[in-house]
Amino acid sequence: MSSSRDFPSADYVAIGAIGEPGKRVFLIQMRYLDDLVTVKVEKAQVAALVRHLGELIKEIPRPGHLDEPSPILVPYEIAWVVGAIGIAYDESTDQIHLHLEELATDDAEQSSLRVGLSKEQSAVIAIQGTRLIEAGRPPCPLCGYPLDPNGHVCPRTNGHTAPTL
Repeated sequence: MSSSRDFPSADYVAIGAIGEPGKRVFLIQMRYLDDLVTVKVEKAQVAALVRHLGELIKEIPRPGHLDEPSPILVPYEIAWVVGAIGIAYDESTDQIHLHLEELATDDAEQSSLRVGLSKEQSAVIAIQGTRLIEAGRPPCPLCGYPLDPNGHVCPRTNGHTAPTL
C-alpha cells in the first residue's frame, strides 16, 4: 500500500543507528504535528545525504544556533525502506527540502515523504549523520569497504585477505 506524506516543516527530525557496528540499521525519523514517520536507510545513503547537506549548507546563508541532535524516538515502526533521496533548497521559504522515496518493488506502488527542514535542522542532521558514519568500522585503505576485526576479502587484492584492524 502506497503512503505519500508531505510535511511542510518538520517539528522533529533525527537520524540514528540501532545495533553494533557491522550490524547496524540506519534510520531517519521525522514528525509533523502528530504524524511520526521512521524509515530505514543504508549507511551509504546516510554518507551521501550528509555530504550533500554539508555542501548545500556552505552555499546558503549561514544557519543560526544549532541544538543538540535528537535521538530516535522509541518505540518506532519502520514504515518502509528508502530507495532514493532528493535534496533542494527553497530560497523563498529558506528551507531545505528532502524527498525520500521508497525502494521500488515489482508489486507495489512506492511511498514517499517530502519534508521541509530549517537550515539549523539540516545542519544538525549533517553533523549527527557524520558522527554515525565515523563511529562505524574503518574503511579498507585499498577498496573503501568496511574492515572487520579479522580483515575482509578485498576486491582490490583479487580475493586475498586485506589488512586487519
